[in-house]
Amino acid sequence: MYTVVKRLHFCYGHRLLDYDGKCAHPHGHNASVEVVLSRDTLDGCGMVIDFGDIDRALEEFIDVELDHRMLLRHDDPLVEALRGVGEEPYLMDSNPTAENIAELLFQQAKKKGLPVVAVRLWETEQAYAEYRE
Repeated sequence: MYTVVKRLHFCYGHRLLDYDGKCAHPHGHNASVEVVLSRDTLDGCGMVIDFGDIDRALEEFIDVELDHRMLLRHDDPLVEALRGVGEEPYLMDSNPTAENIAELLFQQAKKKGLPVVAVRLWETEQAYAEYRE
């Protein structure tokens, strides 16, 4: 089994509803995402996948949908307040936790046909959440 890991970066804001702690308040993170991809065999060039292909598959989604945006649960009262000042948040069905953002990026990679096996979202330098099927 061959494995490669590509790291991407983006900034986002969020808050958690129904949560009793600091993360209930709007705040931001400088996130690092590690996308883990794997295959049993290498392609004709000797690669699992070209790192540029990973960039092209995921960077557009990250840049357009997540980077420098507020990620909010769809029923968060902040949604309308932000829209009222011309900001469009990225809406999620569940709380925008590191775990749920990792799953979102995993599903996006899978949808783009990448041989993804795991996505790690580093919310801080000391803590990450991982999603794998």
